[in-house]
Amino acid sequence: MKRVKTQGIAYIEPLDGSRGAWYWGTDYASGDLYEAQELFRDGHPVRSNRLLFVHYPDGRVVEPVAAKEGQYFGRPIFYEGKIHILMVDFPAGEIKIARYDDTLDRTAPVAEVPLSAVKDCYNLMLETSPLMLARHGMEDSFQLIWPERVSFPIGERESFLFREGERLYFSAWQDEPEYHEEVLVRRMDTGEIVERIPGTLKFMPDGQRWLLT
Repeated sequence: MKRVKTQGIAYIEPLDGSRGAWYWGTDYASGDLYEAQELFRDGHPVRSNRLLFVHYPDGRVVEPVAAKEGQYFGRPIFYEGKIHILMVDFPAGEIKIARYDDTLDRTAPVAEVPLSAVKDCYNLMLETSPLMLARHGMEDSFQLIWPERVSFPIGERESFLFREGERLYFSAWQDEPEYHEEVLVRRMDTGEIVERIPGTLKFMPDGQRWLLT
């Protein structure tokens, strides 16, 4: 039995994009990122969460960034061999993206975006590819915030999957006449649907994409 010292964080999950090499965990001190923003807007203190990463198979733990009062981490992602961290600094009104290079044990800033660029932090996520900051709003809209700015409506049963060039891939489901799923391919500039692919897309640990039909 391997002892992994996470200092109270009892749940970890695979880090998207790392192909099983990394896991991540947080303590959700003030809920998720959206709930932390609601607390701040209502004038309540935001107790910063901790964000740590566990390397597999050795169980080595790293905590690249220590959050300060009023700051809160979102869901991280692994891209081009490095950990990418999403954090919002509510008092400063900034969304920050940082990159952690484990081989150098070094964290570097990638981008800063004004918090005013988004209506709220609901489903604010790092996505690929390339590395992007995006948001799937409660009002059934998709917003690409960084590095490009794009916004268009989507269906209430759609969720973003990935980007490939100027095409954005979404998963959609229907329950009539019976439950089924399909992949919708949209133009990035207009959101227009250019292709519908019947089936369910699954991301495999080695990076393959399998379409179950």
